[in-house]
Amino acid sequence: MIRRTRPVAGAIALLAALTAGIAFPAGAAAGEPTGQDAPKVDLVLDVSGSMRARDIDGQSRMAAAKQAFNEVLDATPEEVQLGIRTLGADYAGDDRKEGCKDTAQLYPVGPLDRTEAKTAVATLAPTGWTPIGPALLQAADDLDGGDGSKRIVLISDGEDTCAPLDPCEVAREIAAKGIGLTIDTLGLVPNAKLSRQLSCIAEATGGTYTSIEHQDELTDRVNELVDRAAEPVVTPVATEGAGSCDKAPVLRSGLYTDREEFGQQRWYRVELLAGQELRASVSVAADRAVRPDHGVLMRAVTVHGREIVRGEATGSGRTDVASTGLRYPKPEIADDDSGKPAAETVCLGVTTSFSADAGVKTTPGLPLELTVDVVDGPDDAADVASFGLGRGWWLLGALIVTGFLAGLVWGWLSRWRVAVWRTN
Repeated sequence: MIRRTRPVAGAIALLAALTAGIAFPAGAAAGEPTGQDAPKVDLVLDVSGSMRARDIDGQSRMAAAKQAFNEVLDATPEEVQLGIRTLGADYAGDDRKEGCKDTAQLYPVGPLDRTEAKTAVATLAPTGWTPIGPALLQAADDLDGGDGSKRIVLISDGEDTCAPLDPCEVAREIAAKGIGLTIDTLGLVPNAKLSRQLSCIAEATGGTYTSIEHQDELTDRVNELVDRAAEPVVTPVATEGAGSCDKAPVLRSGLYTDREEFGQQRWYRVELLAGQELRASVSVAADRAVRPDHGVLMRAVTVHGREIVRGEATGSGRTDVASTGLRYPKPEIADDDSGKPAAETVCLGVTTSFSADAGVKTTPGLPLELTVDVVDGPDDAADVASFGLGRGWWLLGALIVTGFLAGLVWGWLSRWRVAVWRTN
């Protein structure tokens, strides 16, 4: 389960871009932004009777959700069209058939009137059943139309009570439509069965599952997901890394997706000309229950196996994404007797140390996003490649010399004062 998270900024794609400091050149990269329409988000909130439980920071789950929604509405970017759908908010009876119809659009997806949306949220009171499957189907219709990003954020404290309409199957049907809709799920109680169901829903559409135990975590996570929807829609290119560099696919600048099984190593190749700079990053999402301690390692090596540079990161289970990146400027140095700068093949290796308890699926592998950017390097690329700090060495040297001289002067002054004191 992915617990109490506020990941490092971002969609898996944004995390990768920030890690490497990447800006893709227009028209040149795989996985370019597409779509001009406004991004759409539908917040789907469970308002079933169990939301009365008072186990989130001394208040009820419903009160925590209302407070979080008010803060999210204040922070929603102007360009995002946001709506709110409820499930279990209206029917309090015992008729299961009626209870499983209980989903309604509280606030329509469109330009946000913050006051009106807050007023609608304030009217909610925990009431009935938990028809997650029907709510997801309706939410997908709420977001219909346009080619901007579409995201459902489902917040629930219990499992669906309307089987056999399995919400996992509903999520898979939505994904199969190819409408580019992502479902992210948040569970308000640390319950194993709920976690499995919400993880399955998220996994089906490439979304994330987060376990929430505090109100501020709920606010932060929903804010992140709404902000993520406002980012440009990027269509990653599917690729398949190899077990060795010599068999690895050659990648150009762009955003790529792959899957990597626990403990597996994947290799990719990038071609660099002299004077160019490689910036690469990787993000691996834990889309199922994994053990808390894990890590991801990215290495750039030569075709002969010599390591050039590496980036690594570790996780403690508090985030649903582990990300790292690296940077390698190829110096303007002749690599052969001709005196002309030669191209170089750089092998990118990605290794993870995720593990899981018995019974957790290991296939398909964990979703991986790889960002590659090849750009013209800075003028001092050779210095950076040779020394790592580039011109920073000059600054470091100047500081050392200055400190040394200051120490000499201070020592001389101290001895002079002592000598004058003894004379007097």
